[in-house]
Amino acid sequence: MQKAQPTTPADQLDETDIAILRALSADARLTNKALAARLGLAESTCAYRVRALRENGVTTGTSLNLDLSALGFPIQAVIKVRLGSHNKAHVPRLFADLANAPGVIQAFHVAGEDDFHLHVAVESPRALRDLVLDYVTVHKVVRQSETQLVFEHREGAGVLPPPT
Repeated sequence: MQKAQPTTPADQLDETDIAILRALSADARLTNKALAARLGLAESTCAYRVRALRENGVTTGTSLNLDLSALGFPIQAVIKVRLGSHNKAHVPRLFADLANAPGVIQAFHVAGEDDFHLHVAVESPRALRDLVLDYVTVHKVVRQSETQLVFEHREGAGVLPPPT
């Protein structure tokens, strides 16, 4: 006798849910009325579906895309961080410290040669150097860091299936 596989919220998504997610991924500012009209749904059905997606943890919020250059942070970089040792006490604490450093957009704890990747934005080359020296290499457990400038970035295709 086989055990039933646990289901996840993703296992329960139908075409309407995917269409809602695709539309909101493109423009999270859509009102319920506009979203319902775009998808040909009743407003009450649309509101129920969006609420269910949120309650089931499929959507976790909305975000705002910032023009970092317009805000005075034209230099973006990825900082790769390698540790000299690993233990349960210092890895989570270091991860929190790195994620909370000024200028860090995203912090990733990764497998492989590196232990962390930081996507950062700063106002100048000097500020990038200072970020590395003041917030990354200052930790005794950090063995090595490598900084790579970002020339350009693009959004990927994402995980939602394309429209049929």
